[in-house]
Amino acid sequence: MPIACFGEILWDVLPTGKQPGGAPFNVAVHLHQLGQSVDLISRVGDDDLGSELLDFVASKGLRTDYVQLGKTHLTGVVKANVDDANEVTYKIVQPVAWDYIQYETELETLVEQAEVFVFGSLAARQAGTRETLYRLLEHARFKVFDVNMRPPHYHKEVVKYLLEKANLVKMNHHELAEIMAWFGEETDRPTAMRWLANRFDLQAVCVTCGADGALLWANGQLYRSPGVSVEVKDTIGSGDSFLAALLKGWLAGQEPGDMLRFACATGALVATHQGATPAFTETDVQELLAAQAV
Repeated sequence: MPIACFGEILWDVLPTGKQPGGAPFNVAVHLHQLGQSVDLISRVGDDDLGSELLDFVASKGLRTDYVQLGKTHLTGVVKANVDDANEVTYKIVQPVAWDYIQYETELETLVEQAEVFVFGSLAARQAGTRETLYRLLEHARFKVFDVNMRPPHYHKEVVKYLLEKANLVKMNHHELAEIMAWFGEETDRPTAMRWLANRFDLQAVCVTCGADGALLWANGQLYRSPGVSVEVKDTIGSGDSFLAALLKGWLAGQEPGDMLRFACATGALVATHQGATPAFTETDVQELLAAQAV
């Protein structure tokens, strides 16, 4: 059964030119590259940038059946500042086409049949797409919340609601600290992850820590993986490829420590390239891991 990824698809405008992006799109591409069946739910404008994005989606081997074409808003654009390769910052234009994903019965059917439904907080910034997301969540089997808090494009109450609906949550360490501050709770990472899992009845909580690797709370246990040392070109798409690799391991019933290590290596591999969706295979990831072990 397919995985359904919901949310933004856009152009990241870099000093070197524009690159296709958007977290749900990036996750979908990387899931496909790792051998998973996946569909993308999004919306582009009826313009040249939208046509180029649709062509790129198809070139990556993904269907465009669930990418809507809107006539009232332009295709999304994000201006990325990569002066610090390890901490890319973004200026996200609004409103754009992906803010207005419309609810359709075929989307409901897709989500009902999907093994996993992946969504993020950025797509919920505007009422149009947010209402569609909320409706689709009621039909999803296993819900994966990819926290993506880009100021000023999120609201605390929306993030809390999405946590309530999720089964597995992935965020970075900055987001973990901010969310815990909302509740006035302990910000020590293992303690915070356990608290979130209990508070929101989550099967798993995953926190990425940049070059320091990642943590995973699952099965009542904490798993750690160190970072994988690479020469970073930029970190755009690294977290998205990490999530794709983690979900591949999760669906295969892999041991949590092993899936976390593989996910860290996948994110590191993508960071050695420019742009969010470089081509790679599972073998490439395994070779990087093998080289680290030498």
